[in-house]
Amino acid sequence: MQKKYLLAPGPTPVPESALLAMAAPIIHHRTPQFSAIFKEAASLLKYLFQTKMEVLILAASGTGAMEGSITNTLSPGDEVIAINGGKFGERWGKISEAYGLKVHWIKVEWGHAVDIAEVEKLLNDNPKTRAVLVQASETSTTATHPVKEIAALTKDRDCLTIVDGITAVGVFDVPMDDWGIDILLSGSQKAMMLPPGLAFAALSEKAWKFNETSTCPRFYFDFAKERKNLANDTSAYTPATTLITGLLESMKMLKEEGLENVFARHNRLARATRAACVALGLELLAPRNPSDAATGAFLPEGIDGGKFVKYIRDGVGVTLAGGQDHLKGKIIRIAHLGYVDTFDTIIAISAIEMALKKFGHNVTLGAGVAAAEAILAEGL
Repeated sequence: MQKKYLLAPGPTPVPESALLAMAAPIIHHRTPQFSAIFKEAASLLKYLFQTKMEVLILAASGTGAMEGSITNTLSPGDEVIAINGGKFGERWGKISEAYGLKVHWIKVEWGHAVDIAEVEKLLNDNPKTRAVLVQASETSTTATHPVKEIAALTKDRDCLTIVDGITAVGVFDVPMDDWGIDILLSGSQKAMMLPPGLAFAALSEKAWKFNETSTCPRFYFDFAKERKNLANDTSAYTPATTLITGLLESMKMLKEEGLENVFARHNRLARATRAACVALGLELLAPRNPSDAATGAFLPEGIDGGKFVKYIRDGVGVTLAGGQDHLKGKIIRIAHLGYVDTFDTIIAISAIEMALKKFGHNVTLGAGVAAAEAILAEGL
């Protein structure tokens, strides 16, 4: 027998209570019974996003919310700044180009944060810029970007700050209203502790003003139509009823834990994982601006990352993530977001230790676990 542990940065484990809620008999989506579930879940999303604005619930992956945020606020020919520090920053620019927008790229070394001075200079040099597109947490590099500072730059300009918070919302503090974020996005399979299939988008009043003049084509991802239906406790099109039922349960769990405690838990797990990697002699991918959602670390020279991740998954039963593009086969990414606790982190670290030894690396078994435990004990 081999137990399985899911410790990749999406999808993430789903709590038993949410699984049981989703296993209940299906109810029709155009009924008062489902509207009551929808309404409560939508209200709790405002708490999570830290906003007074509506949070749209879409049947899509997070990329659907990314595309919708472009098509509902911008127009062909508009200029945007895309901060490309990983696969998902690159995606911002590709979506924009697909809809005829002019993209000013800022290339950022993977694992690093964008230089806020570079963003400000590009805004000043291109005063017609209508949006800055950025990740709060770049999942592919386990790095964060200075979202608060970027939002401050666009606050008094005719320009939006649009933030992919897919591995940030519910992980660390990204207060939408306090920071002046214009659009904040997330997805169900991360800190929301659900299977993939739901995307979320919250727009500021400023962003809704942009929506009034946007001319990009759209049909399914029509945010104004979704907003109108949300006011009636429903969605424009058939919602993912089972996932929304689970969403209500997972949101209740997060509300009961409290945002401050949720953020502290993720930070503790992240610090423990980073300390363990350092103790094992692994170089961190994002040492200066790490995300509390996942930790990236370079594998020792000579170890094939693809085979390493496969062995841990199939031989040990622990699913981690590898690298993408030029980092493929070179790094591992260990998630610590969502329904993950102290001992999930211990399992991940011990699996890495045993795999390093199997692949011939000179490692002292227990060194990483000990380093992690010294930090994890703070929460016990």
